[in-house]
Amino acid sequence: MSDWHSTLTPPALARLLDGARLPDLPRRPAYRALADRIATLVAEGRLPVGTRLPAERELAAELALSRTTVAAGYEALRAEGYLLSRRGSGSWTTLPEGSRPPGDALHPVPPDERESVLDLGVAALPAPQPWLGRAAARALELLPAYAAGHGNYPTGVPVLREAVARRYTERGLPTTPDQVLVTTGAMSALNLAQRALIGRGDRVAVEAPSYAHSLQSLRLAGARLVPVPMAGPGRPRWDLAEWQRVLRGAAPRLAYTIPDFHNPTGALIDEDQRRELLAHARAAGTALLVDETPAELGWDTPESELPRPLAALDRTAQVVTAGSAAKLLWGGLRIGWLRAAPALVRQLAETRAFSDIGTPVLDQLIAAVLLTDDLAEVRAHQHERLRSSARALAAELHRQLPDWRFTMPPGGLALWVGTAGVSGGALARAGERVGVRLAAGTRFGVDGAFENYLRIPLTVPPAGAEAAVARLVAAADLAATGRWSPLDDTSPLAV
Repeated sequence: MSDWHSTLTPPALARLLDGARLPDLPRRPAYRALADRIATLVAEGRLPVGTRLPAERELAAELALSRTTVAAGYEALRAEGYLLSRRGSGSWTTLPEGSRPPGDALHPVPPDERESVLDLGVAALPAPQPWLGRAAARALELLPAYAAGHGNYPTGVPVLREAVARRYTERGLPTTPDQVLVTTGAMSALNLAQRALIGRGDRVAVEAPSYAHSLQSLRLAGARLVPVPMAGPGRPRWDLAEWQRVLRGAAPRLAYTIPDFHNPTGALIDEDQRRELLAHARAAGTALLVDETPAELGWDTPESELPRPLAALDRTAQVVTAGSAAKLLWGGLRIGWLRAAPALVRQLAETRAFSDIGTPVLDQLIAAVLLTDDLAEVRAHQHERLRSSARALAAELHRQLPDWRFTMPPGGLALWVGTAGVSGGALARAGERVGVRLAAGTRFGVDGAFENYLRIPLTVPPAGAEAAVARLVAAADLAATGRWSPLDDTSPLAV
């Protein structure tokens, strides 16, 4: 549980309850409707675990209900595992036993099982061909010039640092190569930044939901996570009132955000919201670690309409930005980077000498060629892959699972899907039996929130969408009833 207990005021809870849409059930008692709405908010992560709810009398007055009704609603929540109470101290939101995230990593499906198992647990595209092959050949031609030395470049080979700096400048953030540190993948970049910016026990504000691996990395670093729910329903966005409340109340040392095609929701945060968050963070003395690994994935957003990077709106050097070649180019390259003040880049380069020393030169040269010579073509190719997959999957989800809910994102690598009350963890477990690997929503929350969600990656070609969603239907039937019928083995996965 998050160690910082936020106290929700009666008006704030009333506002959240008004947005908690549930099926209209006539004759449902008022206490039951209240309990169901609060449970839904907790399960969806919009009411963080560990939040202190208003006193019964205060909430009853705000909602124009009897105190008996509110007390009965709270008692129902306690009985169902959504509320903990202590005499004289109040009541806090929690989650029922069994709602915790599984925590185990999703390993790649072995090659000999790919015909029978569909992997929807990992959101990553195949390499863009023929561009990767051509870039690798060109990199091999460049390699002899680098092979004459020892091959260790703690800040990265100059040609790649220049390419990354140039791309930031094109996106509206003037950058010089000495502001770029090349790392072995984005997670290495994020880990280096975490070590520099926080200490064990420091609070870190995170979006709820957020990227599963980053949340786990922060936990392993000893951070105390403070979730900030995304606003909804509809297209996800930052809830800046919640951000201001958390930054003031918890005083986190760091805030970790994904403003560009957020993982897992696909949200794109506009410049006005970025400016406001910067102002709140500056007032609280909170540094920002911005994860831009999905920033090039605007498959439904013209480049001319993209907001500038968050660091372009900051003049205090309190923003550190992480990026990656993995999402647009190929994860197998293991190329990431940090953009920060030159002094911090030098400090981090010295720090990494005690871990990986530097990133493989050949991979860096391949990435440099792709970013310099082929970026526009690769972007167009990968965007069409994602756009086609999104449209095909959306159509099949609407047809085969009409009760499941999602908003088409403006970009990114996934659909964030509400499963109409079916446990994402149960779906993931059932999926193993019906031949589909799934990422339950709890992996993307703090304290096991988002139980009734799945992240569905846009990695299924259009021809395989019908069969892929059929496996989701089979998993949902098994999770709900314990019964399932084997799928037609002749149904093509086309993956």
